[in-house]
Amino acid sequence: MVNSSQVLFFFLTAYIDSGVLAYLYFTAVLLLYILIIVSNVLLIAVICVNRSLHEPMYMFLCSLFVNELYGSSGLFPFLLVQILSHLHSVAAPFCLLQVFIVHSYGAVEFLSLAVMSYDRYLAICYPLQYNTRMTPTKIAALIAVSWLYPFVVMSFSMTLIPVKLCRNQINKVYCDMHSLVKLACSDAALTNIYGLIATFSTIFISLLLILYSYIKILAVCFSGSKQTRQKAVNTCTPHLASILNFTCAGSFEISQSRFDMSFLPNVLRIFLSLYFLTAQPLFNPLMYGLKMSKIRNICKIKRWGVTF
Repeated sequence: MVNSSQVLFFFLTAYIDSGVLAYLYFTAVLLLYILIIVSNVLLIAVICVNRSLHEPMYMFLCSLFVNELYGSSGLFPFLLVQILSHLHSVAAPFCLLQVFIVHSYGAVEFLSLAVMSYDRYLAICYPLQYNTRMTPTKIAALIAVSWLYPFVVMSFSMTLIPVKLCRNQINKVYCDMHSLVKLACSDAALTNIYGLIATFSTIFISLLLILYSYIKILAVCFSGSKQTRQKAVNTCTPHLASILNFTCAGSFEISQSRFDMSFLPNVLRIFLSLYFLTAQPLFNPLMYGLKMSKIRNICKIKRWGVTF
């Protein structure tokens, strides 16, 4: 048994010896990280600079893109260091910081997608009342809640991490809450119960709002005009794709953390675990940049004749 105050490092055992291929993996991950930064920063800048995009939907998108930068920055620099490392160890404070970032990122993502579905519901079901219902104050409040709630929940969760640890080996390529809890010497039932409640309450609230919004949108589409249906398809397709992508990735990550997934190949488990944190930051800016006509038109670079 070792006291957590004496644990200076955690060792990540999921990494495999890649030999000279480590430099190839490092280059691929670095290029992916650069692409994520460039695409998200570009769209944030486009939304902030162009007054025509200062609408509720684009404000929520801007918040979503900021979260993609936040989440990816909690993983990629860490991953780049570990790929070229031989020990695959991480200092305890950095491990705890990554736990906070990874889990708060996931919660902010779900809540942001839920808020965006509510925005689409108002825009499609109440077009004439949209501007009076979605005021600047309400926009700021919704964005603030989608960020503050996960931060408060995670801040309390960090205080429940067990004090005494029996091991310092984490069978993953990055740190997460449940992996640390499993290192505890004493019974960590309270921490597990709180983690389950916090996780599923966030998911349940988000999915409930998403389902309610889209049921209402479908009802309007079936009874509305062709123009209404076309508007719904254009604005909701990238949002629905983002929800499905993140829900599938998040479901596997939660299952892998809570249940024994050792029957799956190690490489597949690593890939699916990283997919949770790498797919959305790349998927969202590309999807919204290509599908949202206003963003696509503004992003045209006439000098080179290239459209993002």
